[in-house]
Amino acid sequence: MKQTALWLLTVLAALGGLVLPTWAAPPVTLEREPASRETVSNETTGRQAPMGEKWVRIQHDKQGEPLAMQTAIVRYVPREVVEDPSKDPLTVDLVGAVHIGDRAYYRELNRRFRQYDALLYELVAPEGTYVPRGHGTSNSNPLGAMQNAMKNMLEVEHQLEQVDYTRPNFVHADLSPQEFMQSMKRRDESFMKMYFRMLGQALAQQSQQSVQGESADLDFFSALFAKDRARQLKIAMAKQFGSMEAFLAGMSGPEGSTLITERNKRALQVLRQQMDAGKRKLAIFYGAGHLTDMQQQLMEQFDFVPVKTTWIDAWDLREQ
Repeated sequence: MKQTALWLLTVLAALGGLVLPTWAAPPVTLEREPASRETVSNETTGRQAPMGEKWVRIQHDKQGEPLAMQTAIVRYVPREVVEDPSKDPLTVDLVGAVHIGDRAYYRELNRRFRQYDALLYELVAPEGTYVPRGHGTSNSNPLGAMQNAMKNMLEVEHQLEQVDYTRPNFVHADLSPQEFMQSMKRRDESFMKMYFRMLGQALAQQSQQSVQGESADLDFFSALFAKDRARQLKIAMAKQFGSMEAFLAGMSGPEGSTLITERNKRALQVLRQQMDAGKRKLAIFYGAGHLTDMQQQLMEQFDFVPVKTTWIDAWDLREQ
């Protein structure tokens, strides 16, 4: 069951269980961040693999040692722009997020977010909620408590503490808690049913990995007793991210779910509104587990096509 627990923790870090309480906290002043190694970016035109097929990967050196767990930023343009580059260059970037990561990762994201006319973000919170920088998620809800526990265990930062949501180009593009619960009721969903749905998929994935001779149990157990425990735990969890897309496909299949399908619908509704308002350089910043479905909708509903992938480091896996 340890491997199943590790899978569920991985999903929580990638899916987008970002929830804020209904109150708006006062601004929090942060001290200046200490200097750290610059995030490494690798760009590809997608010739190595279909763009949007993977949203999280492990980068290795020539000896096969893990260097970093990376998340993808994939750029999309209307098909007509690809066929006729002289047309107005409207662009939409899907920015894959993991909700706990290195401080340098969030610093790099903050730098990139300044370039967009509108940055659409996920957050299950009432419309108009103010998100002060430096205010993390609360332990009062189970998702927040588990993400905070993972943050401490892996010695990383939480997205809500590091991303600057106060910038004027940030646009809320998610359900409110009331809308979330109404959608679950309409779909005859519950948190318990959702848990068992995820648990069933985790067990199936565990069985498949066992056939392939892999064991997350062994990786996790070894990491707990390693001298560099935080790094080894990050490596063990990063391996689970590598096959996350297949694991999450069931959450956005034909029947869909509130957790992915309905929230993605809201994000794309807001995207349409921003495009109609004349915004030309846009991005959607959502948990990596949402983006396979979101890419499909962009291609089918908007007739967009992917043109470039950029990879950035989320977790540094190098020996210190």
